Amino acid sequence: MSLPQAHTLPKEERLCGKTTVSALLSEGKWGSTEHLRFCWAGGREAPLNRLMVSVPKKYFKRAVRRNLLKRRLREAYRLQKERLTQRGIDLLLSYSHTEIADFRTLFAEVGEVLQRIDAKLTAR
Repeated sequence: MSLPQAHTLPKEERLCGKTTVSALLSEGKWGSTEHLRFCWAGGREAPLNRLMVSVPKKYFKRAVRRNLLKRRLREAYRLQKERLTQRGIDLLLSYSHTEIADFRTLFAEVGEVLQRIDAKLTAR
């Protein structure tokens, strides 16, 4: 199996499974931006980083709006994932604002999140 091309988000890069998600939530480090909360954990011996996106039903009752925000968050990550120089990172992005943000705002915030994580990992 070859490594994915630069701007793709294959299934192997999606974080799923009850045990891996619960391990991330219990052992991960938390942070936040204006519209996002994020949890990340590093240290896996894997060639790929994994992502999980969440938009709570508490803020958006309609699935159409939740799906719109999830698509925007995944796209923002997909275009900037090379900012993470380390490999083996699990990342959860959770939208935590009551209004729908445009793509530019989310793109900037996801970039800030990735930059913060990479700075903490390279400082070790």
